[in-house]
Amino acid sequence: MSTPGTNYARSGTARRTSRREHRMNDTPGPDDATDPAPRWLTPHELRTWVRLAAVVELLPGVLDTQLQRDAELTHFEYFTLAMLSEAPERTLRMTALASRTNATLPRLSHVVSRLEARGFVRREPCAQDRRATNAVLTDAGWEKVVATAPGHVATVRQHVVDALTPEQVEQLGEITAALLTRLDPDGRMAALAYANEELPDAP
Repeated sequence: MSTPGTNYARSGTARRTSRREHRMNDTPGPDDATDPAPRWLTPHELRTWVRLAAVVELLPGVLDTQLQRDAELTHFEYFTLAMLSEAPERTLRMTALASRTNATLPRLSHVVSRLEARGFVRREPCAQDRRATNAVLTDAGWEKVVATAPGHVATVRQHVVDALTPEQVEQLGEITAALLTRLDPDGRMAALAYANEELPDAP
């Protein structure tokens, strides 16, 4: 098993070897112009990346564990219900719901089928475009969101929001918005638009 950083930050030995090799052969090779050297992470960048990777791995499990225990929902299932609960008439086209949940349409369709089977969502033709399908949050689905939201929000607060100062929460918002511009450059998902919305002042 490699030590942390082996595949991200070039070791001092490798850097020294590279300089020796360069002195031994100063004639540019055919691939020199098209194959720039990797931009290895600095120690500070590596530490930040390793911590971010840990958050990406651990946080979904924390959210899923609470929701499965208290509501028999996965985080994605709850997020789907929550996005419908915020929509006008609790209704969204499947394509719009996929965007809001940052999901592919096939993945969303599979999850909506499970939620339909439990009576939380129903699908119906879109009145404005008969080729499209709407997802509608049922009364049972609304009640499920209302009952589940307090525990979920408490988990988000405990493990994320309350671990940060108000200034850090603001910084985290800016950081995630910057990352989303790289991860979703075409703006197909709704998260970036949501991140850039003007938010009301806290009461």
